[in-house]
Amino acid sequence: MIKNKRYLVLTAMVVVLWMLGAMQANAQSQKDLYAGLKKYSAFLQMVEFAYVDTVNDGKLVEKAIVETLKELDPHSMYISKKDVQKANEPLEGNFEGVGIQFEILRDTINVVHTISGGPSEKLGVMPGDKIVKIDGQAATGKNVTNQYVLDHLRGKKGSKVEVAVLRAGKKELIDFSIIRDKIPLNSIDAYYMVNSETGYINLSRFAQTSLQEFIEATLKLQAQGMKNLILDLRNNTGGYMGTAIDLSDQFLDGGKLIVYTEGIHSPREDYSSTPKGLFQQGKLVVMMNENSASASEIVAGAVQDWDRAVIVGRRSFGKGLVQRPFSLPDSSQVRLTTARYHTPSGRCIQKSYAEGVDKYYMDFAKRVKRGELIHPDSIKFPDSLKFFTSKKRVVYGGGGIMPDVFIPWDSSIISDYYLDLRRKNVVNLFVGEYVDKNRGTLQSEYPDFKTFDKVFSLNEQFMKPFFELAEKQGVKLDEKGYKASEKLIKSQIKGLIAEKLWNLSAFYEVANQDDEEVIKAVEVIEDNALFDKLKIDR
Repeated sequence: MIKNKRYLVLTAMVVVLWMLGAMQANAQSQKDLYAGLKKYSAFLQMVEFAYVDTVNDGKLVEKAIVETLKELDPHSMYISKKDVQKANEPLEGNFEGVGIQFEILRDTINVVHTISGGPSEKLGVMPGDKIVKIDGQAATGKNVTNQYVLDHLRGKKGSKVEVAVLRAGKKELIDFSIIRDKIPLNSIDAYYMVNSETGYINLSRFAQTSLQEFIEATLKLQAQGMKNLILDLRNNTGGYMGTAIDLSDQFLDGGKLIVYTEGIHSPREDYSSTPKGLFQQGKLVVMMNENSASASEIVAGAVQDWDRAVIVGRRSFGKGLVQRPFSLPDSSQVRLTTARYHTPSGRCIQKSYAEGVDKYYMDFAKRVKRGELIHPDSIKFPDSLKFFTSKKRVVYGGGGIMPDVFIPWDSSIISDYYLDLRRKNVVNLFVGEYVDKNRGTLQSEYPDFKTFDKVFSLNEQFMKPFFELAEKQGVKLDEKGYKASEKLIKSQIKGLIAEKLWNLSAFYEVANQDDEEVIKAVEVIEDNALFDKLKIDR
C-alpha cells in the first residue's frame, strides 16, 4: 500500500517537474531537473520512514506543486481532482441540477427564478417558493448555506431529488420529484435598448456559449433598431481565449490581426478576423475597469488598435499570459502559463509580477494610493512601451489597456451607512420579504417591465419599513450617510424587485439609469466630434 501510494506521488512529481523543467530544455536544466527529482524523492522517503507523526503524502505533494507554481507567475495554478469540474463549470456554460436561481433569506432557501426549460420550471416550481425539505430532510436553519444547496440540489443528469416547498396561500407543503438535467449558464447578464438607436450588452465572462449568446442578443437588438452598441466588460475577468477572438471578430473586417501568442516553447501564432462579423459598422463603445482582465483585454486591445471602438472607463487589470491545462495522473490539473499574448500593435499588456504573487495582487491598493482611479495623469508609461494604432494613435503596453475616455471612480456614494447595510444584507432581506408578500399585487399592477420601470417609485412611505428592518438588523439610520448613498440604495432596491419579477437584465436596466459610467458611455456614443477626433471607425 505504501509502495503504491509513493509510486503515485512520485509519478505526479515526475510529470510536474518535467513540465517545469522543459521551460529551460537544455543539458544543464535536464541535469538539474533529475537532480531535483532525486532530491525530492529522497525527502519523501525520509518523511515516510522517520517522521514522528503520520503524514498525508498527497497533501505534501499538492503543497509542493502550489508553492512551485507561485515561483513562476501569478496565473499558473494547480486544481485538485475534486475541484476540476467546479473550476470548469462557469466557462463550459452549463451544469447539472434542478434549474433554479435561489437565495437564502432568514435561513430558508427561496426560489428567485426557475430557469426556462429546466426541470423545476417544467414541474411547476415557482418564484417565491420556499424549499423547506430536500430528500425528506429539513432544509432550513443555520446550517443551510449556499454550498449546502449546491451539494444537495446539484447532481448528475438523470438523478432524482425530492423537494418540498412552502408556497404563499397554500397551507400544505407541495412535493416535487425532480429529475436533474443539464442547466445552461448564461454569460450575458443583460441586453436592452438604452434609447431608440443604442443597445447595451453586459458580458460577465467568456464562456463556451458566449458567442452564441452575443449573436442572439445582437440580432434582437438590431431588430429593435440598434445602430450603436455599448459593450460592458467591467468586472469581466476573462475566460476562454478562443471566445474572446470570436467576439472580436464580430466587430472587425476580414483579414485583420486580432491577437497573437508567443512563448519560448510556443512559436508565434496569429489569430485574424473573418469577413462575417455581425457588428462591423456602427458606433461601438467598450466599457472597462480595473477588474477587466485577460479575454476582456484581448477584445479591448483588438478594437482599440484597429481604431474600431472608443474604450471608456479605467485602466484594465493587465493579464497578458496564456494558460494551458495539463492533467496529472490522479486527474488533478495544472494550468500552466505557456505563452504571452500581444495585441495587433504588438503590445503585451501583462503587468509586472517581479515582486511576487502577493504584491502582484496588491496592485489595486497601489492604484488607489497613487490616485490612479481618480486622476489619469497619475498613470505613467515609459516610452519604451509606446505603440501605435492603425491610425497612429499612441497606446501603451506593460500594464493593462488604458481607456480613450477616462471615467474616475466615484467613492463619494459609498458611505459607511451603505456598507453597513450591505454587511447586514439589509437590501436583499427587505426586497425578498417585500416581493414575497406582494408578488401577486405587483404582477397585477405592473404586467410588464416597462410599466414597472416608468411607474414604480420609492417614496418616503415605501422606505419607512426599510429603515425599520435596517434598525432591527443593527443598522441605525445615519441621515448624512443615507443622503450620500440614497440614489444607489433606491436604485438597488428597485432593480432587485425588477429582477425577482422578471430577470437579471431588468435589474441592470434599472440600475444603469443611475450609473454614471453607463451615462458617460451613452454620452460618448452620441458625441460624433469625439469619434472624429479619435479617428474611430463607425
